Amino acid sequence: MKLSFTVNGQLQTVDVEPDTPLLWVIRDHLNLTGTKFGCGIAQCGACTVHLNGTPVRSCMMPASGIQNQNITTIEGVTESKLSAESQAITNAWEELAVVQCGYCQSGQIMSATALLKQNPKPTDKDIDNYMSGNICRCNTYVRIKKAIKLASDNLAIASVDSPIFYDASKVASSNHTATEAEGETHHGA
Repeated sequence: MKLSFTVNGQLQTVDVEPDTPLLWVIRDHLNLTGTKFGCGIAQCGACTVHLNGTPVRSCMMPASGIQNQNITTIEGVTESKLSAESQAITNAWEELAVVQCGYCQSGQIMSATALLKQNPKPTDKDIDNYMSGNICRCNTYVRIKKAIKLASDNLAIASVDSPIFYDASKVASSNHTATEAEGETHHGA
């Protein structure tokens, strides 16, 4: 079956069986190997991509469902910085050294980016609920949560850091929150 769809902003056409999982279309036919195979039953999140902006598990999405759709993979998020959220997430991931083995991280980053697009100021509970379908065998959940909170704080700083709407008290408050998210506390002298 010939299918045409957009991946990371580029029109693609592949000839695959309609039941071929999107994961294998991405990896085997488009040679985009950042999206990982984890479980094959949509339970671990390693294969997460965005389908029209919504995170989906590509291991269970049949190719027949992607005709004329927009797909974003980890390569699209990290290489082109498609959005402020994706840039904030990838910067926070690097700043806090979230990655340990790295296998699950493409799915974690895809889900975290989608979370911040839907909810720019998530609570701890929001993060736990949204990220619950992403498994990390290295147990870096604390660093993942800190990175999401740091990215959220950095987005808030960026939104108030314009010459027209600059408010130093918001920036100072956001910086304090980001510092606390890194595990540091400051006590008055």
